[in-house]
Amino acid sequence: MLCNSLANKNREKRPRDRHLAQRGSATIEFALCVGLLWAPLFFGATQFGFHLIQANQVTQVCRDAGHMYAYGISFSQTSNQYLLASLAPGLSIDPTGQSGASVVILSTVNYIDTAECQSGGYASTCPNYGLIVFTNQTVVGKAAIHASAFGTPTTDSTGTGNVPPGSPSTSGYLNQASAVVKNFPGISLSTGATGQQYAYISELYSQSSTLNWFWPLSSWVDATSFF
Repeated sequence: MLCNSLANKNREKRPRDRHLAQRGSATIEFALCVGLLWAPLFFGATQFGFHLIQANQVTQVCRDAGHMYAYGISFSQTSNQYLLASLAPGLSIDPTGQSGASVVILSTVNYIDTAECQSGGYASTCPNYGLIVFTNQTVVGKAAIHASAFGTPTTDSTGTGNVPPGSPSTSGYLNQASAVVKNFPGISLSTGATGQQYAYISELYSQSSTLNWFWPLSSWVDATSFF
């Protein structure tokens, strides 16, 4: 009788032991599922959302800055620089150029033909004949963050961002190698009233303001517009 009683007690414990084991397995499976699948998906989607918001801001501000620049607004003036910075406070554009997380680069480019060379005092052609050159480049924000993808010309000392035309005896966009635009896309340039062929370029480079939880997401968000 004693043996039968012990056997019955053991049989009563087995289902409970199985239930506890199943609960332990379910806990482990849940932890693995959350840790290896759902958590990365959640954080990845969150980071992608933040990057998408910043990318939309960068694209919009780059386009707006280029429009204003093409319409003749001088961003060498402090008041206009602060106006540009106010368009998207989240991008941290510092008009003083001392800090911040973004830089806006605005450029005017010209195609150099025979008439351009002759206006600079050359008899016919000049060293940059047949090339696209910078005639102005204005930088708003911290210039050390990123340089223009098209080149960095030598501007004059007036602070307006203008590149002097140059002549046979002086340096300028007619003869400077640093004034030549690199990587310019194959698009037609507008023709002005004086026959000049020109275009405006707006670039915005912004350091990512979100956490980079997953490599290799870029720490840069940038946009380029042509007018």
